[in-house]
Amino acid sequence: MDDVNSFILLVGVYFVSLVSPGPNFIIVTSTSMTVSRAAGLFAGLGLACASLTWAVTAMAGLGFLLAHFAWLHLALQVVGALYLVWLGIRMIRQAARPENALAAAAIDWRAAMRRAYIVSMTNPKSFAFFGSIFALVIPAQAPIWFYVTVALTCFTMSMLWYCGMALFFSNPRVSACFLRFRTGIERVMGATLIVLGGRLLWSR
Repeated sequence: MDDVNSFILLVGVYFVSLVSPGPNFIIVTSTSMTVSRAAGLFAGLGLACASLTWAVTAMAGLGFLLAHFAWLHLALQVVGALYLVWLGIRMIRQAARPENALAAAAIDWRAAMRRAYIVSMTNPKSFAFFGSIFALVIPAQAPIWFYVTVALTCFTMSMLWYCGMALFFSNPRVSACFLRFRTGIERVMGATLIVLGGRLLWSR
């Protein structure tokens, strides 16, 4: 019964972390609106794969490693912060480009999935959640079914949420509304990523 309660608690805290806005949300929505619905769906799948990676890593002892090897935590923070800043600058620069230029620069499904995966794996919110709260809630000696169920649940929840966001924001009406204010919205999204990366560098 303790394992079941721990599983319910994990799902609850993971859901709260999943739906809160952050770099993951920005990357899947911007990809869906500026590239294509298919690219957005693959970005969502990339984020789901990253969630699976984070869950497995956390259950394998991520919290222990980050707590006992400060240099590893610092290195992950710096890499993640610099990537978010780079991505934000790139988004701001692309905001001023005309729509036909954006279409010519459209990324394929592999690139969309890879970029989303990297964003999630370098996401400071993922460090904080999987390296602390998630790792602490996992029972010390849980059965194998518990670990497998947790990993698959994280993957499934992430896939449903982010692919759902991709479907919504790639809707023609939503996209048309976005295109009217594309430059301003993308600049705000890019600036948000830069701020998140800057805060991560500053907090180290």
